[in-house]
Amino acid sequence: MRLIVTRPRREAQQWVLDLSAQGFEALALPLINIGPVDNAEALTSAWQHLSDYVAVMFVSANAVAYFFESNKHSDHGDRAVPAIKTRAWATGPGTTRALLKAGVAPEWLDAPALEAAQFDSEALWHRVSDQVTPGTRVLIVRGQDAAGIGSTGSGVGREWLAERIVHAGGTVDFLVSYQRSAPIFSPFEQALAQQAAIDGSVWLFSSSEALTHLVNKLPGQSFAGALALATHPRIAQAAKAAGFGRVLESRPTLADVIECLNLSGLNTLKSPDECR
Repeated sequence: MRLIVTRPRREAQQWVLDLSAQGFEALALPLINIGPVDNAEALTSAWQHLSDYVAVMFVSANAVAYFFESNKHSDHGDRAVPAIKTRAWATGPGTTRALLKAGVAPEWLDAPALEAAQFDSEALWHRVSDQVTPGTRVLIVRGQDAAGIGSTGSGVGREWLAERIVHAGGTVDFLVSYQRSAPIFSPFEQALAQQAAIDGSVWLFSSSEALTHLVNKLPGQSFAGALALATHPRIAQAAKAAGFGRVLESRPTLADVIECLNLSGLNTLKSPDECR
């Protein structure tokens, strides 16, 4: 069983190492490029006014990395989120780890419980809704694509969260900390994508946007004989829409993905839900 890890390059490389350590053959094929924003003035301003917010919600580990990296080069590089009484919200364990690595104290961090059925905005809202009262201000830190469009695909949850905050009487500001773009395939990566579409490889997807990029990179390619493992129901729906013949669902932790892969090797799964 060969695994194709489609996360952004830095994350994909770590996943390949972790999966290889568990005995899987894994290759990185990043389907989203991540980079800094062209204009960092908004990031600098956000750090200067961070105490205006009750909480900052980070959509991903990349949102955390680029947000905190911007502060290292400012006049406020010694200011951490807890020091100015602003809570940090995360939707999943990867973002939580990034926040802890960035120096956020655990007692100032809110995220879904590790045993939650899903790691998404809905699960996060269940944990933080009591923090939002009339007048509460929340900052959502996210990425945008090269055309200036905000998070897409699984990013639907960010809009849902913003709506809940506003409905509770709060206000929401959005901040772009990084930029996403479609990958530029090397000849090897192009050949790998074409081969993996037909040779029984398992594609690991953590983003609907990655699926969109894959389809655009391989116009006319059939995925009817391919297997996708998606880490959220919305991503699973996108994989089906892209034509993947078999789609499994798993929570996004490494342990859950490995468990799902081991189960799928038994060839007994009939529906996506059986992996969860």
